[in-house]
Amino acid sequence: FVIATSNDASKLPPEFSRAERFDGVFFIGLPASEEKQAIWAIHLRTFGLPEDCERPDDTDWSGAEIRACCRLATLLEMSVVEAAAHVVPVARTSHEAITTLRDWASGRCLSADRPGLFDSGGRPAHRSKRRVERRPSLN
Repeated sequence: FVIATSNDASKLPPEFSRAERFDGVFFIGLPASEEKQAIWAIHLRTFGLPEDCERPDDTDWSGAEIRACCRLATLLEMSVVEAAAHVVPVARTSHEAITTLRDWASGRCLSADRPGLFDSGGRPAHRSKRRVERRPSLN
């Protein structure tokens, strides 16, 4: 039983993605709202912060950024809302790279949080579109 991770699976050699090499290749994106609530609870407890405190806007935050916010709030003796001003999510600093990776994974990887293929959002998961040229009939 082997589990492997990669920050950019698009750079792996094609031999790794052939049939029977791995049983599944999953794309794990940013945590959903419910997942972030659980992550906040863990890190607020870890750093001795009140679990019912006001929380900042965590749109596009990863679990690591939530942890960093809690750690900074403790170190700087401020609220997590104030500490959030010192957290810049990787989804913002590397927006283009993350968008490219999400697009690459769309239709190629299984979704880690729901059955089926990962869909980068709004587009069909299977993206191979053949253009069929229609020619006028000679009849």
